[in-house]
Amino acid sequence: MRRPGVWRTPIMGPMKYLVIAAFFAIIGSLGAALVYMMRGGSTEEEDGTPRKNHMARALAFRVGFSILLFVVVLISYLMGWIQPTGLPLRG
Repeated sequence: MRRPGVWRTPIMGPMKYLVIAAFFAIIGSLGAALVYMMRGGSTEEEDGTPRKNHMARALAFRVGFSILLFVVVLISYLMGWIQPTGLPLRG
């Protein structure tokens, strides 16, 4: 049933799944960074070779993906693909 004043475009359905997938990717990379942090802070592996900075890479992915999600949502709003559904503003 269609509510008055609310219109949907065909892209709104897939956009919900894109945002949900993005949130899972952000939370997953944050969890990966936590795992790398809890494994220890040594700068060398057991055999003496320098350790790659996995935690910083996971956090950088999280920040980059968060910025990308924000830009996609902003462009989608400006193009009219998504509409706000929050409380109405009082003027």
